[in-house]
Amino acid sequence: MSLPPPPAIDIHIVDDDADVRDGLAWLFDSRGWPVRTWDSGAALLATVQTLPQPWSPAVLLLDIRMEPLSGLVTFERLKALGCPWAVLFLTGHGDVGTAVEAVKNGAWDFLEKPFQNNLLVDRVEQAMQALQQQSASERQRQRLRQALASLSPREREVLNELIQGHYNKTIAEHLGITARTVEFHRANIFEKMGVESAIELAHQLGRLTPIEKDI
Repeated sequence: MSLPPPPAIDIHIVDDDADVRDGLAWLFDSRGWPVRTWDSGAALLATVQTLPQPWSPAVLLLDIRMEPLSGLVTFERLKALGCPWAVLFLTGHGDVGTAVEAVKNGAWDFLEKPFQNNLLVDRVEQAMQALQQQSASERQRQRLRQALASLSPREREVLNELIQGHYNKTIAEHLGITARTVEFHRANIFEKMGVESAIELAHQLGRLTPIEKDI
């Protein structure tokens, strides 16, 4: 069972200064990255709440000093919505302490103005790479959930015995079936889960939480 393709990562820019906003949009657009701009945190939030969930990964460049909704308040409201975007604050010297606190509270990073374009691009690329790694892990968990859901009731019983370390003969005794039937179900489980051994199976299941396993 193959993984679905990774989603594209958009860049969102929120700044009430049109010149800054347009300049940043040009910077990333010239590199071929999809960019959307917003003149306020309120405008961004209004759109975010209409996007289908789960939200696609994105990097958000967020100016701290905006009126009437500051970048920090916008960030807190995004967190309250459960939005998983990587937030990079753009801040002036007087806001550095606030930006540091925001990073401690879950923001990706901050950049003090004025900054070099190359430095900003590097930070955004780093955020994208982190998001892609998270996305790959989540897609792997999704594949495992789908594989588990595809198991028949008997296969789930055999799986439960397998992960307890029982041999085929013991499993057959516990379930009242023949060892040959256990081997048949075991082969099906391995094929559906995309593994070649019980040890690999245990490692794969370890990627899921106990509740997700539900076996």
